[in-house]
Amino acid sequence: MDVRFEARETRFNYRSAGILIEEGHVLFHKQKGDAYWALPGGGIEIGEKSEDTIIREMKEELGYEVEVIQSLWVAENFFTYHQNDFHELGFYYLLHTNESHLQSGPFYGLEGERLIYQWLPIEALEDYHLQPSFLSKRLQDLPDQIEHVIVEMHE
Repeated sequence: MDVRFEARETRFNYRSAGILIEEGHVLFHKQKGDAYWALPGGGIEIGEKSEDTIIREMKEELGYEVEVIQSLWVAENFFTYHQNDFHELGFYYLLHTNESHLQSGPFYGLEGERLIYQWLPIEALEDYHLQPSFLSKRLQDLPDQIEHVIVEMHE
């Protein structure tokens, strides 16, 4: 059971996300019908370590075997999505895989057509609508140690 709940008309989301980089491209996804791209990942389950979540999610959604290399960011994201206010606590991990998964154009994962995946070029990330917004610049210069980021953005 994912750690998600509603309090005072705001939805709380506890999430883990992964940064997978291959040949100058980063893997992103978006929900069908959405205008923005996000890093793959998902809700952290009760009693689950956030590192274990991203390993599980990459396997479930794409069939990728990954390992966590480094924690990059802990982000507090405050945003509005479909007229609902969200408070999200996200853990962002640099990942590694022993296989190349890079491909051109959009593609679907193992869970069907709900999520559209695409490898976006790092040097052109500012040309895409990414959420959270700090990703377009910070993915071009990864930190040496974990950073705490606070993002306040609304539709």
